[in-house]
Amino acid sequence: MQRVLIVLAKAPVPGRVKTRLCPPATPEQAARLAAAALADTLAAARRVPAAEVVVALDGEPDPTLAGTTVIAQRGGALGERIAAAHADVAALAPGACSVLIGMDTPQLDPAVLGRCLDAVADPDGPDAVLGPAADGGWWALALRDPRDAELVRSVPASRSDTGARTRAALETAGLRVAAMPELTDVDTMVDAHAVARACPGSRFAALLAAVGA
Repeated sequence: MQRVLIVLAKAPVPGRVKTRLCPPATPEQAARLAAAALADTLAAARRVPAAEVVVALDGEPDPTLAGTTVIAQRGGALGERIAAAHADVAALAPGACSVLIGMDTPQLDPAVLGRCLDAVADPDGPDAVLGPAADGGWWALALRDPRDAELVRSVPASRSDTGARTRAALETAGLRVAAMPELTDVDTMVDAHAVARACPGSRFAALLAAVGA
């Protein structure tokens, strides 16, 4: 079975990305931190065994995306864009399983993502694997059939119960859902420092230290 890793990303344009880091960061610094997080995330994604990397991008591509397949994000609310990205991947790679992550977990472990894809590729395994985030959301969603992401289209994002609602939507439809380890994603500066401590050798951690915010 073909395996696809989807990175849902936004071009790092000042004033459009990671605005919750401002202040203490400036919009320019927040954009640089977003770019570093995306670079670290892509480096990890490229190390996931036997997985094609697809970037669902809001904005214009740049050279850091070389070697990936870039598709445009579609839809308004986050749930719509997640469902659309999965649908586009299902059309690009019929019969593939997938795992979707954001651009703000530079500390992620490629081995964990590989095991998630192994799990949903196994006919006797779960239909979905969900990675909970420390804030109550989720940082990754693996699906045996990417088209099942349509089930989460209307789940509200950025809430303390987003992860629980996502799992409930999948299970209510009859999917068997397993869990990945919990991670912190970068929304606030407190999150940024926690993530940097989890990946001290990363581009993100080095830039955060240089920014001094």
